[in-house]
Amino acid sequence: MLDTAKRWARGIKRDVVALWLAARDPRVPWYAKAVAGAVAAYALSPIDLIPDFIPIFGYLDDLLIVPLGIMLAVRLVPAGLMQEFRDEATRSARPVSKAGLIFMIAVWILAALVLLRLFWPMPA
Repeated sequence: MLDTAKRWARGIKRDVVALWLAARDPRVPWYAKAVAGAVAAYALSPIDLIPDFIPIFGYLDDLLIVPLGIMLAVRLVPAGLMQEFRDEATRSARPVSKAGLIFMIAVWILAALVLLRLFWPMPA
């Protein structure tokens, strides 16, 4: 069972890199590029939308949201191209998404501003 989980995790990592490659390829339809790029940017971002230290919900994105996004994006990319990207992903290093990092920082800043506005006493 542990071996199966390890293979699944390696497949997920490979597919994220393959989707990152798919998002930059001109042969991929625009809607597949959009989904693949968003999923890859989020998965490769060093910051999570929901931090892992938050009980239960912290791992929800890693266990549910990312794999579902990957499955959707893989279905949108033509099968022949996806296999080509998977082959290339096994040979290349794992990229880091600066766009994903910037997006996650923007989300956290926006959330902080909303909370500040809600709970900061306003002068009358």
